[in-house]
This record gives sequence, structure tokens and C-alpha cells, in this order.
Amino acid sequence: MSWTSKATFALSLVVGGLVLVGVATPFTDQPKFCAGCHTIAPSYESWAKSSHKEVSCVACHVRPGLEGWLHDKVLAGAKDTAIYLLGTPTDAHNLKTSVNSEVCLSCHRHILRVSEIASRDLPAPVREVGLIMNHRRHMQAFKSRGQGEGCTTCHAGVVHDAPIKGYPVVIPRGHLSADSKPWYPIHPEGSYLRDRALRDCFSCHDGKSQHDGNILDQKCETCHVPEKISGALLFN
Repeated sequence: MSWTSKATFALSLVVGGLVLVGVATPFTDQPKFCAGCHTIAPSYESWAKSSHKEVSCVACHVRPGLEGWLHDKVLAGAKDTAIYLLGTPTDAHNLKTSVNSEVCLSCHRHILRVSEIASRDLPAPVREVGLIMNHRRHMQAFKSRGQGEGCTTCHAGVVHDAPIKGYPVVIPRGHLSADSKPWYPIHPEGSYLRDRALRDCFSCHDGKSQHDGNILDQKCETCHVPEKISGALLFN
């Protein structure tokens, strides 16, 4: 084969590869494509009923840019496909994934300027006592801890879990174990998703853990508006 023929062949492979990527990428970006794997099907079903149902899977799970596309979509996708076809797929209740906080903040960056959550965004009974949540301080604390924490440390269930205890929206749990209304996750005992669902604010604010030299206490006024909690019965 002559040099010209080899060059033509190589160029054809490159062009063919680019065409294949161009055709395959939009197709594999569709949530229904992701749902084709039975392990992901429960996640697809919960997404379709969530507040993020207009946001595609890749918008959250694939970081922008070439590195994010190669690592989060191409390599991770190839690995998941190989496991699905040749190995033993992970049980749906033990799936572990991550959403980079910068992806969340690309839509929700305004939250970093918020310290008190507007009452209209709070379900009862939280509305009655208000909610103080300095997101910027939490993000700074997560970064300094260096344990890979971020938005989904508190908001992991916002897309793939159901609202708890009749609340109209999925919110991070507060003193869930302290009130009088029992609630248990639908996930099996001992599963990763069950353990994650049972974590609440007290998981960090336990009166023992420290950040920046300060103990993360459990005082009501740490998270609630002081003038509101004085007249509220927080625990029944």
C-alpha cells in the first residue's frame, strides 16, 4: 500500500470516527437512552417526576468541557456498558454517582448569596420557624474539609428520591429522627441509598464535630430564625 493510500485510509478512519461521534452523541445524551439499562430505570422514573424533569441526565452528570465529556461520559459510559453486558450490574439501591457542585451552581449560583430561605419556598412546619441556611459557608466548609462534599451532600435526593413525610418538595432533612412522625426510606435495609436517605443535618451538626475551630452545635437558632422559634413547638 502506497503512502498516499495509507494517508487516505487513515483520514477516512478519522472522518468516519468523527461522523460516528457526531451521530452517537446526541442519541446517547437522551434520558431514554440511559433508561435502557434496567439498573438505571428506577432513577429515570424518579427523574421523570422530579422538579428537574426538564434537565437531561448529562446536564448534571457530565461536566462541561472536553475533560468532563471524556471522563464522565465516554470513559464512565464505556465502563458501565461493559459491566452491564459482561459483568454483574450494581443493584439499583447501591448505585453511587456524583454531581459536581459547579454543575449545580451553573444554574443555582444565586443561592450563594442567600442566608435565610424565603417562606414561600418552605413546606410546613419549617415555614413556621423559618430556615437559615448560609450556602456559601457550607460550600467553603466542604472545600476546606477536602472530602468531596458539595451540593449533593445535602440535596442528594432532590431528583432521585420522593418527598418525605408529605412535604410537597424534596428538602434536606432536619431533625428528622427527633419529631413524632415516623418516616423510613423505601430502599432496602443496609443499602447505600437507604443510609444516604437517613442522613440529616445532625450528621454534621452533632455537637462534637468542628469546623474552623468551632463546634457544630445543635442549637435551634443555628438553623432557625430566633424570633420565630420562641413561639413554636419544634418537637412533639
